Amino acid sequence: MSEFTIHHHASELMTLLGVRASDPVGEEIYTEKLLKSRTPYITTQVSSSQAKRKIAESTETPIEFLAKYDELKEKNVRDLDPLVCLLSKLCEEHETKEFLSKNAHDKAKTEGFTLIPHSRVTSQLPAPGTKMTEEELSEIKNILLKQAKIVDKPSSDFLKKELREKQLIRNVNIPQLPDWFFQRCSLTLDFITHSDPLADAGIVALGTLPTYTQEQVVLENLLLCMRGIDGKYILSRALPERYAAKEFLIDQSLDTSVQELVKRMLPVCSNYSTVVRFIEEKSSFEYGLVNHALSHAMETLIKDYIVMVVQLELQMKKGQLTLQKLCYYLQPTMRILEILASVANSINRGKCIGGAVLSLLHEKTASMIGDSRSSELLLYLTQTACVPYMEIVEKWIYRGIIVDPYSEFLVEENETINREKLQEDYNDAYWEKLIQCFKKKFQCFWNKWLTKSSMQGNI
Repeated sequence: MSEFTIHHHASELMTLLGVRASDPVGEEIYTEKLLKSRTPYITTQVSSSQAKRKIAESTETPIEFLAKYDELKEKNVRDLDPLVCLLSKLCEEHETKEFLSKNAHDKAKTEGFTLIPHSRVTSQLPAPGTKMTEEELSEIKNILLKQAKIVDKPSSDFLKKELREKQLIRNVNIPQLPDWFFQRCSLTLDFITHSDPLADAGIVALGTLPTYTQEQVVLENLLLCMRGIDGKYILSRALPERYAAKEFLIDQSLDTSVQELVKRMLPVCSNYSTVVRFIEEKSSFEYGLVNHALSHAMETLIKDYIVMVVQLELQMKKGQLTLQKLCYYLQPTMRILEILASVANSINRGKCIGGAVLSLLHEKTASMIGDSRSSELLLYLTQTACVPYMEIVEKWIYRGIIVDPYSEFLVEENETINREKLQEDYNDAYWEKLIQCFKKKFQCFWNKWLTKSSMQGNI
């Protein structure tokens, strides 16, 4: 973080706290102290767990806090652990907490508001998972509409500025897929869910057949589902949301023991669906080169998986495959698909692109260090996904140019700076204005070299 950025943040904090008039010390002194005392923050599992425990001990709702932390961690929210560490430090600073509390009350009193205690707010909230009635939803909607009318509309200049900044965040010249790609719903390796999967009345209930016949029919249906095709007696449900796990319907007349065996193997079909959806979605242009490379690596593994399913079908036709054998053969594949689905879900929840994807893969690889096979799989995914990103880094370091069509790199060139109109030399101040670094795109395994690598290309 540059001196200018620290100075700006210190000035903004003093303004928000309302201490600029009463504090004789200016933001320059605080900036100088911060520059002298700053040290790189390195997150470890031990420090994160200690910070979580400290906050949980000081709050009135520790269970809710830990649940919210786990939820944000699953969504791959960046800088979550540093924020938790900062909050844990504030828990020890009683003078700081008293000052912030007094400052909030004074500001509310000045602006004519009344602060409501946190315990009172949480007590009025419904329990997690509580369903609201249509009348309650309608009442909330009316309240929000009334409040929305009170708020002044932003000026047209402000809206234009926001739109321009939004366009600069992502490259607007990304190619678009043709319309027929979206119109052909069968152009997929995933399940094609029908509106009424149980409408076929000509299907005989499995419970009326002998147990051996039931197993053979279910075996055939399972192998179909493993390739994203609905069977007659095992059908996929429609997805309740975009990234939800695929669920299945099983003929309830099926023998209980066979049902339990089938339920053990259905996670393979569900994880396959998740991975295939991820591959097909992230292969689109707008998700960037890193997601493209990761999708290609997953697609290679899925091809091997399809070959295995075809070999199992061949054994079934020869009469050499049973449900018990299938369950045994699928054990290694279950773990592979589970890891791939976990990676896909984490990227989807966090809406990760570029460096954020690499950071997530690095964290997952480090967490699997005791499991050699899982670690090797994640290392393969990480190495493959790194290739296009490292090509951008190479051009930046050795040639000083940024070739980043999908805005994934941690460094961006400020297009408002015109080199031809410069009246001064290319000094550090110029490069600091020209080059913009985005911390959310940093890779966690590059923390030691962030500043050096971000400015290396201007040498």
